[in-house]
Amino acid sequence: MTQAYDALLIVSFGGPEGMDDVLPFLENVLRGRNVPPERMRAVAHHYELFGGVSPINEQNRRLIGALQKELEASGPRLPIYWGNRNWHPLLADTIKQMRDDGIRNALAFFTSAYSSYSGCRQYRENIEQARASVGEDAPQVSKLRAYYNHPGFVEPNALNLRAALEQIPAERRARAQVAFTAHSIPLAMAAGCEYETQLLETSRLVAERAGHEHWRLVFQSRSGPPTQPWLEPDICEHLRELKEAGTTDVVIAPVGFVSDHMEVLYDLDTEARQVASELGLNMIRAATVGTHPSFISMIRELMLERIEPATAPRFLGARGASHDVCATDCCTFIRK
Repeated sequence: MTQAYDALLIVSFGGPEGMDDVLPFLENVLRGRNVPPERMRAVAHHYELFGGVSPINEQNRRLIGALQKELEASGPRLPIYWGNRNWHPLLADTIKQMRDDGIRNALAFFTSAYSSYSGCRQYRENIEQARASVGEDAPQVSKLRAYYNHPGFVEPNALNLRAALEQIPAERRARAQVAFTAHSIPLAMAAGCEYETQLLETSRLVAERAGHEHWRLVFQSRSGPPTQPWLEPDICEHLRELKEAGTTDVVIAPVGFVSDHMEVLYDLDTEARQVASELGLNMIRAATVGTHPSFISMIRELMLERIEPATAPRFLGARGASHDVCATDCCTFIRK
């Protein structure tokens, strides 16, 4: 197998791994953003409930371990590196290590399936900033395409949704409502990308494959000032609306996330579950794809699309495979 690439870089958000990490981590996350201090304190409390540990880093370690086995078994046998935006291992440190190891031309897999400023362009900017800090001999880094409609992402989500629905009594299952959730973003950010459109497509594809008709895309985890409009409805408001409409059972399927990190554990498993309990709603939360074998194989497929140009990209639905190279004006966002 001939290839011009000599490594894979996993790019993710990062998270604290102890109480001493929480505030420095949040300062990194919120730097340059107009987030009220009380919001930062509230988010810090979310982490405190879990001992200051976000599960995201351990989940990335598991993903890397599963992917290493996949590449060792089936190729391409490239070394895997890992760098985060907001906490260790930080991208600048990882890029420097790659340079020191002689890496010249790496592929990058983002743990975000969708196109948006925060989920794609900002990571690309982070990579370029890290490369600039390393210097002229920093390796080149090429992002793999968005995978929101790839079978390796859609089908595990559909299996997880079906498993969640099966926890509802058979006589009520067909009437259950499914709330697909994703991290909300400002409307000004959403206007410059296909984030919401892609999420709707993923939700539709997952619902079809799970054989369930009653669903809606909703949002969670907004962090901006109240005066700034963000994508809605919020999951907790949606639960209240479902209760008023006579719903008895709801499945929350966090298709906006690839693993069960803090926005899932707190915003859904803690906050939304408390609201559902107060309302008397039977709430089931579907799992994320995590290290499902189809998802791990998908990452290898995305690599092969670049390494072997004759590899046909796989996708579901009519939108086709996402572009391989982002345009200069892709997913732009100007903070106000």
